[in-house]
Amino acid sequence: MSKLVILKFADGSFEQGFGVTLQIGEECDRPATEITGKLPPCPEIPLYYSHWQSSYRRLGNGYRLDAEKIQITNVSMTQDCLNTSHILRARFNTWLRAEEFRPLREKWLERLMPSDEVRVILQAENSQLQRLPWHLWDLLERYPKAEIALSSPSYERVHKPRTPNKLVNILAIVGNSQGIDTKADRNLLQRCKNAEVCFLVEPERKELTDHLWEKNWDILFFAGHSSSQGKDGSGRIYINKTDSLSISELKYALKKAIERGLQLAIFNSCDGLGLAQELADLQIPQMIIMREPVPDLVAQEFLKYFLGSFAGGESLYQSVRQARERLQGLEDRFPCATWLPVICQNPAQPPSTWEGLTRARKVVSSNSALFNKRGFQVAVFSSLMMTALVCGVRFLGLLQSAELQAFDQMMRSRPAEGLDPRLLVVTIDDADLAVQRHNGEELKGTSLSDKSLMQLLLKLQQYQPRAIGLDIYRDFPAEEKDLIPLLQHTDNLIGVCKGSDTTEKTKGIASPPEIPQARLGFSDFIHDPDGVVRRHLLFMNQEAASLCTTPYALSAQLAFRYLLPLGIQPKFTDQRNLQLGKTVIPRLSSHASGYQSIDANGGQLLLNYRSTKKIAEQVTLTQLLSGPINPNAIKDRIVLIGVAAKGDFPDYWATPYGNHLDSQMPGVILQAHMVSQILSAVLDGRPLLRVWSLGLELLWIWIWAGIGGILAWRFSSISRLILAVSLAAGVLYLFCFGLLLWGVWVPFVPSALSFVGTIGGILVQNSKFKILNSKLIRENI
Repeated sequence: MSKLVILKFADGSFEQGFGVTLQIGEECDRPATEITGKLPPCPEIPLYYSHWQSSYRRLGNGYRLDAEKIQITNVSMTQDCLNTSHILRARFNTWLRAEEFRPLREKWLERLMPSDEVRVILQAENSQLQRLPWHLWDLLERYPKAEIALSSPSYERVHKPRTPNKLVNILAIVGNSQGIDTKADRNLLQRCKNAEVCFLVEPERKELTDHLWEKNWDILFFAGHSSSQGKDGSGRIYINKTDSLSISELKYALKKAIERGLQLAIFNSCDGLGLAQELADLQIPQMIIMREPVPDLVAQEFLKYFLGSFAGGESLYQSVRQARERLQGLEDRFPCATWLPVICQNPAQPPSTWEGLTRARKVVSSNSALFNKRGFQVAVFSSLMMTALVCGVRFLGLLQSAELQAFDQMMRSRPAEGLDPRLLVVTIDDADLAVQRHNGEELKGTSLSDKSLMQLLLKLQQYQPRAIGLDIYRDFPAEEKDLIPLLQHTDNLIGVCKGSDTTEKTKGIASPPEIPQARLGFSDFIHDPDGVVRRHLLFMNQEAASLCTTPYALSAQLAFRYLLPLGIQPKFTDQRNLQLGKTVIPRLSSHASGYQSIDANGGQLLLNYRSTKKIAEQVTLTQLLSGPINPNAIKDRIVLIGVAAKGDFPDYWATPYGNHLDSQMPGVILQAHMVSQILSAVLDGRPLLRVWSLGLELLWIWIWAGIGGILAWRFSSISRLILAVSLAAGVLYLFCFGLLLWGVWVPFVPSALSFVGTIGGILVQNSKFKILNSKLIRENI
C-alpha cells in the first residue's frame, strides 16, 4: 500500500520551537488523518549540525565543490567526523522524542504499517531545519520502504500538458570538471538505451539557454562543480572553466523547460540545497541534490545505483533510497556518504516514473483510459481463460459442495414469510408415545396405535379438513375393526409408502392395505451427498418389483386434493413438466446450476423452503385428542400427521437450516414445506426455484471475470483495488441473493472465483512483466 505523509513546520525557530502538522493519507488522495503538535525549543541542534559539517568538510576527499575550494588534506579527520555524526544523530532523535511531539509520533505508528510504501514530504521554510539528516529519524528507519523529501511551503502545479517523447529525453550538462572525473557520469547516461541523451560539455551560457528553450526535456542532469554561497545560500553551477551561473540567471530558460514538461533535475554535484530552493520557486516537479559537498566516487556510485533502479521500474523515491543506502559500502573511505542524496519535491506534482516520462500526462476520459487496446485485450483474454478454467473445474463437480453451502447461506438469510394458513401439522412426540403406552395401547412397531389413529381421524373429520396426510408407515392390516372401514372410505385421507431402489439396495415399504392406490403417495426424499434435502421429488416411475406403486409424492397428492375444488387438475406439458392451472413446475436437469451430474430421474425441482421458524400451526396428538379444538384451525385445511419424537421412531432430516441432529427437521415438517411450496406457487404466485440455461450461466460467469479484469487493470493502487474488489464482491452477492428471492438460483461461487482469479492472474502477469522489464532495462544500463 502506498501512503503519503506530509510534515508541515509552521513559522518558528530552534530558539522558540516549531508548530508541526502531520497529514497521512493514500497516495493521490486527500489526507485521511491530520493532527497538530509541537517540537520544543532546541537551540543546540544547529550547533551540533555545524560541528558535524565542519568536521565533514575538513575531510577533503576530492569534492565536486567549486574548483577554487578544492583541497586535499593528508590529515585523517575520519574519526572526528564519525564522532560528531553520532552525537548529531543522538541529539536529533532525542529532540524528536519530546513529549510535545509524542501525539504525532503515536498517530504515525497507528496509521502506518511497516510494510507500507511511504512517501514523506517535509515542508519547511527554515533552511537549517531542511539540512538536518531526517533519514536518520528512528521512526522513519522502522519503515524499509519510506523515503523523505524536502519541500517549500509555497508551491503550485504547472497546468500545461506535456508533449510525450518516444524516449526519455535527458539534457546532460557536464560543467567544469577540474580535479574530478565526469566521464563516469557520461558513460552511465550513455548506457541508458531507452533514453536519448544530449551532452553539453563545458557549454557557453548561450548554448545552454538555447538547448533549454528548443526541446522538450524530461530530465535535466548536471555533473561538475557547484556550491551554495552568500548569506542567502544561493546556488551556483560552474558550466565551464571560466563561467558560473546562478539559477536566477537561467530563470526564463528553465521556466520554459518546466512548462514544456521537464520533470526531474539531478544535480550530481556539491552543496545543492541553494540550487533546490531557487528551482523550487520555478515549480519544478522533482529534484535530486546533494546536501553537502560530495566526493567524486560517491557521486558516480549514486548515479549508477539510482539509474539502475529508476530505469528498471522502481519509483523515484524507492530508487533514491536504495541508491543512498548502497553508498554505505563506501563509508569506510567516505564517512556519511549516505547522508548526502536528498529529494526535493513539489507536492502538487505526482512523483515521476521512468515509464511515465514517455507518456502524456493530460487528462483523458474514463472510457478511453479504461478501454485502450492493450488493457482491453489483457482483460478479455484473462477473463476468458479464467472462465474456461472455472467452468471446467465446475463441470467436474469440484465446486458443487461450495455452491451448495453458498445456496444454504442465502436460503437462511431470506426475510421471514410467516405461517402458511392452509396447513395444520399434528405431531407425535415422545410424550405422545408415553401416553399411548400408559393407556395400554399397542404400537406394533409404529408411532400411532390403531385406537389413537381411529380417534384422531374421527375427530378431524368432524371439522371437515380438505385433505389429511398420514405420514406414518402402516404396512400391516388394522386390528381395530372400526378402523378398517374408516381407512377405506375416508376419501380425503392420503396414506404413504416408500419406493424401493435396487441401486442403493433400499427395500421399499408397502402401503396401508386398507387405503386404495388412488389415495397413496410416496414419502421418498432426495438428499444430496452431504445428507441435506434441497430437492423436491413430485413424481417418479416406481420399479417393477417395488412394494410402493404410486407415481406421486404425498406432498403432490395433498396439493392435488386441495386444488381440486378450485377447478385445478394436474396435467403434463409436452416437455413432461407438471402443470397446475397456469403454473408449470420445471424439472431439474442433471446439470442444474450448482448441481453437476446428479440423478435427475423423476419430477424433481429445487425445494423453496418457506422462510419461517414454523411452517404452519402445530398441535400434538395428545393436545388434539384431549383438548377443545378451534374448528377454523382444521376446516378446509390440509392436516399432516407425522412423527416428531427423537427417542423411538425418529424421522429427522438435514436441511439448509441445519444438518446437526439438534437442528434437523422432522419429516412431517419437511412434507409441510413441500405442500406449501406447491400451493403457494399455484395460488399465491410465490416463485418456484429455477436455474438459468448453461449458456446464460457461462455468460454470467464470464461477465464477472471481465469485471475483475477491468478492475485489476484500472486500479494501480492496491488499497483502491482492494476497496473496489470488496464493493464488487458485495454487489455480486447481493445480485445472487436478490435473484434467489425472485426464484432464480444463479452461480455465486464460480462467478466469485472467476472474478478474483482474473484479478489475481492479471496482477501476477503484471508483476512478472515488471520484473522482466526491470531486468532488461538494468542489463541495458
